[in-house]
Amino acid sequence: MTARDGRDWFEEGWALFNEGRFFECHEAWEEVWKRSDGDEKLFYQGLIQAAVAILHAQRGNLQGARSILEKSLAKLDAMPAEHMGIALGELRDGVTQFVAAAARGDGRPLPKPPRLRRLPKSGA
Repeated sequence: MTARDGRDWFEEGWALFNEGRFFECHEAWEEVWKRSDGDEKLFYQGLIQAAVAILHAQRGNLQGARSILEKSLAKLDAMPAEHMGIALGELRDGVTQFVAAAARGDGRPLPKPPRLRRLPKSGA
């Protein structure tokens, strides 16, 4: 088996997130998180926690979803809306709205979970 670098794990996590495979996404991003430090480590931890918050909401663990969402936002809110090629502001809003929809408890089906949107690279 060949060694994978952090970029490979990040890209795999991205794809898994957008497929709605939040547990698997968490596992892939954890590999990147373990190899990071400083603000980058907090960024990855916040993404992992966002994925876990969605997973908890889907499974009906609303207390867990809200708790993990708060932890995620404590890290991600300090970062710009566009960060490391991600529309991070959209993600924060999307996860917050998804957890809020799950917490309604009115019997309506959950909306589709948010997706990560890659920002176009700005060229010179």
